[in-house]
Amino acid sequence: MAHVTIIGTVTARPGTRDELLALLDAQVAPTRAEPGCLNYDFHVDAGDPCCFVFYENWRTQGDLDAHLAMPHLAPLFSQLDRLLARPVEIRHLTMLSDMAGLA
Repeated sequence: MAHVTIIGTVTARPGTRDELLALLDAQVAPTRAEPGCLNYDFHVDAGDPCCFVFYENWRTQGDLDAHLAMPHLAPLFSQLDRLLARPVEIRHLTMLSDMAGLA
């Protein structure tokens, strides 16, 4: 079974960028330590400092589902309506190449 790849895009409301950045950045280390996390990379759009992007690879859909239920995400999830300019966008991808470093 192929692993699960997603790209998540999160856009801050005006005035909430720094707070959102801190909450998102705090997710990186605990998420990378989760079982099934192959990689979890956090970016900011080069042309829009309020737009943050996560590139994630998970061993299985179950691992991703477990991630979304993790308690360390609660501080972020509880603030989304206040912090975000629009809903979180998630793109599900199918990787056609071997994953770098795992081939």
